[in-house]
Amino acid sequence: MSRHPSQDDAWPDAEVTDRRFRLSFEEIPEPGLPDVERLLAGAAEVDITPPPGMPKAGHSKNAQDGIGFRTRLKARVVHLRAGRSSVVLVALDLLAGSALVQRELAKALRHTDVPVSGVFLAATHTHAGPGQYSGSAFYNDWASNRPGFDPGYTRFLVDQLAVAANQAIGNRGPARAALGMTEVWGLTRNRSLGAFVRNDDLEDRRTEDQRKYAAVDPRLHLLRVDDAAGPLAAFSWFSIHGTGISHHDSSYNADVWAYLNGELSDRIRARTGVPAVCGAVVASHGDMTPAVRPGMLVFPEAERVGRGIGAAAAELHQSLAGSLSDRFVVDATLHEVVIADAAEVDGVSLAAPRIGWAKTAGAAENTTPVLHLIPPFKAGHPRRPRGPHGEKRIAGTRLGHRRLVGRDEDFPEVLPLHLLRLGDAAVIGLPFETTVEAGRRIGAAVEGSALGVRTAFVSSLVDDHCDYLTTPEEYSAQYYEGASTLFGPGQQAWVAGLAHAVAEDLAQGIRATPVARSFDFGVRRYLAEPTGEITDRRPGHVSFVEATVTEDAFWSMSWTDVAPGDLLWHQPLVRVEHETPTGWAPASYDGRAVDDQGWRIGIQYAGVEAARHLYVARWYAPPLGRPGRHRFVLVANGTQPEVAGPAFD
Repeated sequence: MSRHPSQDDAWPDAEVTDRRFRLSFEEIPEPGLPDVERLLAGAAEVDITPPPGMPKAGHSKNAQDGIGFRTRLKARVVHLRAGRSSVVLVALDLLAGSALVQRELAKALRHTDVPVSGVFLAATHTHAGPGQYSGSAFYNDWASNRPGFDPGYTRFLVDQLAVAANQAIGNRGPARAALGMTEVWGLTRNRSLGAFVRNDDLEDRRTEDQRKYAAVDPRLHLLRVDDAAGPLAAFSWFSIHGTGISHHDSSYNADVWAYLNGELSDRIRARTGVPAVCGAVVASHGDMTPAVRPGMLVFPEAERVGRGIGAAAAELHQSLAGSLSDRFVVDATLHEVVIADAAEVDGVSLAAPRIGWAKTAGAAENTTPVLHLIPPFKAGHPRRPRGPHGEKRIAGTRLGHRRLVGRDEDFPEVLPLHLLRLGDAAVIGLPFETTVEAGRRIGAAVEGSALGVRTAFVSSLVDDHCDYLTTPEEYSAQYYEGASTLFGPGQQAWVAGLAHAVAEDLAQGIRATPVARSFDFGVRRYLAEPTGEITDRRPGHVSFVEATVTEDAFWSMSWTDVAPGDLLWHQPLVRVEHETPTGWAPASYDGRAVDDQGWRIGIQYAGVEAARHLYVARWYAPPLGRPGRHRFVLVANGTQPEVAGPAFD
């Protein structure tokens, strides 16, 4: 795409006004596809970074508006066609999937052979991407620091995903694939150990600090796909929250995932000489946090953790070379439950959605000031069990919840369960932030089905966002995760029973038909719009800033330019060049280009100065002490030409 759309005519099938957005999708029967004997695959990557000004999703009212990016936000798409199935696996550098985006993307792909059930919309769960694209009013209003659904950014997101998916499908060819698993220890820890140790089937209930590093899911699952040229794509699942960076930071960034995917991609390229599309998303991560040094929610620590996981992923990727097969099994089904019609599953019913007071205090390591110290907001202060919500202290009480938090109809009204079979593994796509033990139990339920898989694991926040999913024992402790489990203490057992039933159906070739959907949201417009104003680019002063205990050293250059809405933030903006005997050339160190596509250059909008829009580019962790001169170059973008800044050394 060459622009960020904001016109309402970008939604021809929707009713869009200044205040409301309404869009409906009909029930779409699943098509019967012809059988393909050998695997076909394709892959693509697009940028989904918005201009400054979007509210950031993940820390609710504790978040900030984005003022630029530190690491770019990407979407990676891997397409697989085998047997009678055709799927696109999407890895979003965003908080969660979205039922609206999933449906609209499926509509954009209706000219292909990918059905609605083939659009698997997963996320990294970074807490530093924009919100306002969710499939429910509650998360449009409460996931970010400001409320509302933004039709402009959502349209941009759908269109970018459609570009990548169509490219992956259009370029598909003969391929081989394998899925494997390795363990990664020491880079994650359990942030709610007091709740975790309540689980009945746990043998070791110690709560000393070192036990946080044992109460994790260390499994990293990786799907490797190769074509005739070599590595084509890697799609990974790992149990870690996207919260390595403090909620006080104002940049858009992919958190630990930028470094995980970057390290994996760099190592594949260095080993094979072939670039691969590398995407990774969250598995059972609800109580898993990056093992940064305590109190150090900063980029150097997020980089250390992310690159460590990426290195393990690269070793696993290499080890799968001998297991690749062109007869890789692919199957998929999307089962959607209308909550108002939800039946009992194994004798368990869902309660009406309710938030607990402990959620308002924030999660461990990113808590709400003061509030997290005071009961009943403080974690671990359950009430005596009563009613369908058991130990939960309902925010606003039973009668005030609707007014203080949200109406029942503002919460997700449909629960999707997206089941994939990839080789001899089942991937259980759920819209929840699933805790480690809840994920294990749901995986076991699918492993015990007639589907006949060797392993099954949860992919969290797929296709929508429906808050948390804990075990009943964890729920009873009423930590942040239990207070965020919307549908009561029986929710995990209900989901496990449903997952088992869906797996049984898929084993018999029975696939559900995705239901009709309707969306009705209050509109707020945050996406910066083009102004059409023309001004020249003027590079400014270059300075060096020494490293601190929390930040790398960096070179910085300011410049003035057109307004944020007149720049295309999803396209390159800045690179660094070094001086050679024959002139200037793009800089590259350790095999990585020094530009804003990696993790070393960040860009911020600094406001208006003397009636001109001011920006700052920073080159973090440069190669200090090496002889030679460098310069920042403003890349041609939109209507603005390429301009070089002053040399520095």
